[in-house]
Amino acid sequence: MRRTLTMAAVAAAALLVAVPGGPLPVARAEAGSVVAPAAAGRWSAREAGAFWTAERMASAIPLPPVLPVPPESAELSEAAEPMDPVPPVDPVDPATPATPVTPATPATPVTPATPVDPATPVDSVDPATPVDPVEPADPVTPVVPVPSEPVPGATPATPTPVGTELPVPSTPPAATPTPVPTRTRTPSAPAPAPAVVPRLPALTPGVGQNFDGVPVAGRMFLVKGGGSYFCTASVVSSPGRNLVISAAHCLTGSDTQQVAFVPKYTKAKPQPYGMFPVLRDAGGRSRIWIDPRYRSQGVDRAATLDVAFAQVGPNARGVPVETVVGGNRLVTGAGYAHAKVTLIGYPSTAARPRLCANRTTKFTSADARIPGSFLRINCTGYPGGTSGGPFLNRYNARTGTGDVVGVIGGWKTGGDKSDTSYSSYFGADIRKLYEKAVAGAKASR
Repeated sequence: MRRTLTMAAVAAAALLVAVPGGPLPVARAEAGSVVAPAAAGRWSAREAGAFWTAERMASAIPLPPVLPVPPESAELSEAAEPMDPVPPVDPVDPATPATPVTPATPATPVTPATPVDPATPVDSVDPATPVDPVEPADPVTPVVPVPSEPVPGATPATPTPVGTELPVPSTPPAATPTPVPTRTRTPSAPAPAPAVVPRLPALTPGVGQNFDGVPVAGRMFLVKGGGSYFCTASVVSSPGRNLVISAAHCLTGSDTQQVAFVPKYTKAKPQPYGMFPVLRDAGGRSRIWIDPRYRSQGVDRAATLDVAFAQVGPNARGVPVETVVGGNRLVTGAGYAHAKVTLIGYPSTAARPRLCANRTTKFTSADARIPGSFLRINCTGYPGGTSGGPFLNRYNARTGTGDVVGVIGGWKTGGDKSDTSYSSYFGADIRKLYEKAVAGAKASR
């Protein structure tokens, strides 16, 4: 994100070598942090765990401010098929609801979000920050709906089936996975604890606070130019139970290597559910799906496409990530205005993630260099590192999941102030990218 860096990040950023119009900044490796280039092919949980030690994870820093991204060859993008040009605004036609990718049966209404205490002010928007009027939300169209309790007084939507029916993800089970057979005498990794959904602390709208995290969200660790960095990512429900979602600006660049997702990371408990490596293809490229227009046009011109999906392998015991911690439902075409969105991110050098809840509004950029409309939320204390953090609508305290309607990114890669965050709008382009990731992940198995 283009936000004020902490003193640690400023010191690290001072070592950056940035060439105007060139590649992403390259960090000079500090003593003891030099890493070898990614090997083609295999990158397993055990290899990722050996590389991403607790010490290296704790010393990783947020990615520095991002320079415009130069065009990359199509072979570096899993989503290499041409798409339409980026529109200046990603409008939502209220008369034409977005086409969902759902089973043919009517979707079950989603459990409503936990109501805000009536005694608590509805919002805590900084009066100095202009906020657009709240618009009525367009019909929510979940890509992968999950059965839940009915919403009182609500009328269930009847989606139109499209394409292949996707399986309905289940509530994350407290299963005891079967260990993967091994030919060595090395003791297997200890079994991760079943995903226990913690009770969230009481929140004042718009006021962020650090907390112990939720299983479905975590840090995404990566190496660029020999430096160790992180962003935020979360699990998104998919047929293969193996996809995570983050911001595209976190994962661009052919020098992005040794990528791994660690759900519910904290400094005190760095791997409560294990480590899930972002898989590589035979050429050594990480299996990450980013719209090719984002790669070719850069973080500003294509800010409305600042979303990435990544395929992660199982943990050291051979269990897929969604089976271990659950997954959020991807929702597209839901509009910009939501009464209550839960925002999760890993800020800067903090030892724990950050939590906030507030309403979202529509923000349309007046800067011709960064065209488009974005979701905007006022939540205090979301600097660098929180990029890729999920915007969760209708968060369900029982399952610890919600409808992911955005990720921190988009306008100025998430915003230029730590108290206001942005997201690319999840419309038809993001749904198409998700479908490519699902198909690509299936083909690689």
